[in-house]
This record gives sequence, structure tokens and C-alpha cells, in this order.
Amino acid sequence: MLKIGEKAPEFELLNQDGISVALRDFLGKKVILYFYPKDNTPGCTTQACDFTQNYEAFENKNAVIIGVSPDSVKSHQNFIAKFNLKHILLSDSQKEVCKFYGAWGLKKNYGKEYEGLIRSTFVIDEEGKIAQIYSPVSVKEHALKVLESL
Repeated sequence: MLKIGEKAPEFELLNQDGISVALRDFLGKKVILYFYPKDNTPGCTTQACDFTQNYEAFENKNAVIIGVSPDSVKSHQNFIAKFNLKHILLSDSQKEVCKFYGAWGLKKNYGKEYEGLIRSTFVIDEEGKIAQIYSPVSVKEHALKVLESL
């Protein structure tokens, strides 16, 4: 379990354009790293659009927004095009980064247990340390809560 104040786990994944992106690429900036279950689903679309709607406000606070899901690069391309998303989406098809961050694990739905993505957001400071953890996340006004915490 990750804790506030500790170094965020390093990772490297492909973005929506198939280009490798690493956490270390953003040293000196705040990183809003959010994990979401699936492109083009109602809750995930709301969350992504809310981050895009507030994109400039995050930029003004020296923050970059990065969404991570198990979806493919191609799925991310379509999701971005369909909703004019402004931020980076990374493909974690092997769920390795999701697991490092504790965003993949046991969930319950109608009394049944299954493995799945736990919607989570990590605010990483300019030195690569975890400043805030939101897990599990409620989508409603989540982007604004994260923005206010900066």
C-alpha cells in the first residue's frame, strides 16, 4: 500500500500515440495520475471530460494530467478523438502499473467478489513523491476536488 510522502513508483507505458512515457519525464511538475476502468463508459467519460474541462487550471498550477487504464493504445486514440480530451492517456494492458499503485484488486458487486480496477487518483509532487491519494474515487466533481487540493 502506497503512502503519502513516499516516492511514487516509476513506470513507463505507451500513450495514445504509441510513444513511451515515463513518470521521470515529468520531474519538476505535479502529476495527476488517475486510474480508470474503461474508455467510453459513462463514469470514465465523465471523469476524463471533467479533467479536460479543467485542463488549463491544472496547467496554471504546474500540473500534468495522466489517465491510465488497461485499454489499448487504439482505444485511447478513439476515446480522445470522440471527446476532444486534452490530457495524456496511457495503456497498461498488462495491469502492471495498476497493480504497483494498488489500483487493481478485489472488488465486490452485488455480493460477488472479482478482480478489477479500483478507480484511484494519485497527486505526485515536483520531486516525484506522493502528495495525495484518492481511493476509491467517486467521479462526481472529482477533478475539482483534486484541483482544489493543489
